[in-house]
Amino acid sequence: MSIPWISVVIGLGLAAIIVFFLIAVYNRLVILRNRCENSWAQVDVQLKKRADLVPNLVETVKGYAAHEKGVFENVTKARSAIMGATGVADMEKAQNGLTQALKSLFAVAENYPQLKADAQFRLLQEQLDGIESKIAYARQFYNDTVLSFSNAMQMFPANLVATMFNFKTKEYFNISEADKEPVKVKF
Repeated sequence: MSIPWISVVIGLGLAAIIVFFLIAVYNRLVILRNRCENSWAQVDVQLKKRADLVPNLVETVKGYAAHEKGVFENVTKARSAIMGATGVADMEKAQNGLTQALKSLFAVAENYPQLKADAQFRLLQEQLDGIESKIAYARQFYNDTVLSFSNAMQMFPANLVATMFNFKTKEYFNISEADKEPVKVKF
C-alpha cells in the first residue's frame, strides 16, 4: 500500500521539477528579450544625439557655403526621417540616408578652407566622430544581444517555451551595401 504513495510523491516531484524548469527557461527568455530592447534603446539614444548635432553642423556650414542649398535640404530630410523612424529597419534606412547626406556635407566643406579652419566646425566634427564611435559600439552590443536571444530561442528545449509563449525574433542592425564598399581616396 505504501508503493502508490511513493509513486504519487515521485510524480509530483517530477511535475514540480518540470514546472520550475519551464519557469527558469521562460524567465531567461524574458531577460534576453529585455536586454535586446534595452540595447536598442542605447543605439537609439546615440542615433538621436547624432541627429541633434546635425542642425548645428548644417548652420555652421551654411555660413560659408550658402549656395549649397540641395546638400542642406538632403541633410534636413535625412534628419527628419530619423526622427520619424520606428523599428530597426526604418532606423537602419534613415541612418544610411543621413550617413550619405553627411558625406555630401563634408565634401562641400572640403571646398571651403575657412570653414575647415573654423573652431566651431572642428568642434562639431569632433563631436560627430565621438558619437559615431559610440553608435558603432552600441550597434555591436545590440547585435550581440540579439544573437544571444536568437540562440536561446532556437535551442532545445527553450525553443518549445519560446513557441509556446509567442516570443518573436529581433532584427539585426545592419549597414547599407554602400557602406560595405571600400572607401575611394582621391588626391
